[in-house]
Amino acid sequence: MPSLKEKLCALLHSAGIQVNGDNPWDIQVHDDCWYGRALKNKNLGLGESYMEGWWDCQQLDVFFDRLIRAQLCGKLRIGLSERLRLLPGLLCNLQKCSRARIIADRHYNLGNDLFAAFLDPNWQYSCGYFQRTDSLEQAQEDKLAMICGKLELKESDHLLDIGCGWGGLARYAASHYGCRVTAVNISQPQLEFAREFCQGLSVEFIEEDYRSLSGSYDKIVSVGMFEHVGWRNYRTFMQVVHRCLKPDGLCLLHTIGGDTSKTSADPWISKYIFPNGMLPSIAQISKACETLMTIEDVHNIGSHYDPTLMAWNERFQKSWDQLKVTYDMRFKRMWEYYLLSCAGGFRSRNIHLWQILMSRFGSGRASPECRPYGL
Repeated sequence: MPSLKEKLCALLHSAGIQVNGDNPWDIQVHDDCWYGRALKNKNLGLGESYMEGWWDCQQLDVFFDRLIRAQLCGKLRIGLSERLRLLPGLLCNLQKCSRARIIADRHYNLGNDLFAAFLDPNWQYSCGYFQRTDSLEQAQEDKLAMICGKLELKESDHLLDIGCGWGGLARYAASHYGCRVTAVNISQPQLEFAREFCQGLSVEFIEEDYRSLSGSYDKIVSVGMFEHVGWRNYRTFMQVVHRCLKPDGLCLLHTIGGDTSKTSADPWISKYIFPNGMLPSIAQISKACETLMTIEDVHNIGSHYDPTLMAWNERFQKSWDQLKVTYDMRFKRMWEYYLLSCAGGFRSRNIHLWQILMSRFGSGRASPECRPYGL
């Protein structure tokens, strides 16, 4: 019977990965206890052992691309501990109102110094659009232009931005199109920054949970927020959009998603990066839209998230000398693992980024120009 080491080495070999090999995507194992931990705890054990320095890899992004393409996770038996980890997401609403601020407290409120170290001047913490450029700054500017173009944004519009981050999209829309923007968020540090960032523009920032929203808006946008809604609340989100969108309005949902419908998140990502985060499937989104929203267009730009994440990691690494005053080496390894494992996930097309343009169901609205400017 093969040992744990032999079993794991054979699995990695099937993905073209060698233990202590010479290729930059091969892994270097520093503690033999790693084999049992990785096999037992899978994604969680793999990530935690990297944070603790049990193994290294020169090109983590390529390692994960190969790992995912080989579908190694599907070749491992799911144990009782893994099954038990799925139960909370299945049985409980982990994203209910009373728990909504957990993600803000544990991720978005980490410190603006961290995010300033790797984001672009528009503070875009979501996928850029590298169709015509290799520059992160231009890719994010082009993404903002594409969103506003798809929404057919104009000066007379009142735009609702659900989950506005640091206010970059609100600032772009108000300054380039002259429209009025109402932006909502639950992170106080982000809102404080956003109010200063958009000073002098027709932008109002409100600290409010999306479920409490009311009013009537010409256009609605939500970028990188739906990943925190949770499967039990997808329908509620669409009900809010339907309630707040004018009959002839448009909504653009910009969200990471997965190929299969799930009720739980990756255990390592949920524990260390995005607590209670959950990637929707197209099936879950379309089901939530029934009798509420008409899906006008689905645009998959997930391949553009790979260079976005690689650019973020490069900037993060270059900024480490300044960041290490505040953050320790365990945090550094956690953050680079997060960025590069996600880059591998997008490169392997295991996860996606969808821009979904919607109108109100039954409105009779003329079909919008879904892909303006040839984007």
